Amino acid sequence: MKGLTIGGVTPLSTLDFPDALAAVIYCQGCPWGCPYCHNEPLREITDRTERDGASVLAWLAGRRGLLDAVVFSGGEPTLQEGLGGMLGAVRDLGFKVGLHTTGMFPQALERVLPLCDWVGLDIKAPRADYARVTGVAGSGEAAFASLALLLASHLPFETRTTWHPGLLSEAALVALARELAEAGAGRWVIQAFRPDGCADPDLAAAGPTAFPPDLVSRLLAVAPRLTITTRS
Repeated sequence: MKGLTIGGVTPLSTLDFPDALAAVIYCQGCPWGCPYCHNEPLREITDRTERDGASVLAWLAGRRGLLDAVVFSGGEPTLQEGLGGMLGAVRDLGFKVGLHTTGMFPQALERVLPLCDWVGLDIKAPRADYARVTGVAGSGEAAFASLALLLASHLPFETRTTWHPGLLSEAALVALARELAEAGAGRWVIQAFRPDGCADPDLAAAGPTAFPPDLVSRLLAVAPRLTITTRS
């Protein structure tokens, strides 16, 4: 489909849409520079694409009855003009639609929310620490504006944070829990960093993040209304 540049497809996933079998479409392009990114090849929009939108839709048409949902991930899907058209076409095929986003473009997110059934929103740090993780000034304001949009929409969603103690201390993670609780966020998934695909040699050399057993208790002590789930 015109305006949507696809970097890859996962034909089947049980993890990317809650309680559903889903295909994942990876969109190219992301202007943020998070050093723990495990999808480094998707940061640039290039001519190297596995499939175009039309071929993906044709493939999905043959997966009706086998898949429940289609999730758009990245990169950052809302960067691309063709996202809304693709989401609508996927819904017309009878699939639920999921979106993984950093929330970097709140206005673009607001336009496509009516076409989504569920959203996974990356929240990378407390608002004041965002630029240190993304390398982009004002990124925290954009992400938390997108969180506010999701809360107002009443659409099912979860917030997600990838945790590397070299980028985000335990104290900062606790501060983020407090911010999310004050905002009214419900489900928060904390994903331990894994070095697979990470282009930063120093972060990758540290290996997978070890999650302290008592950390969830400490987080819930300041944010008791959050539903916190860890993924190691």
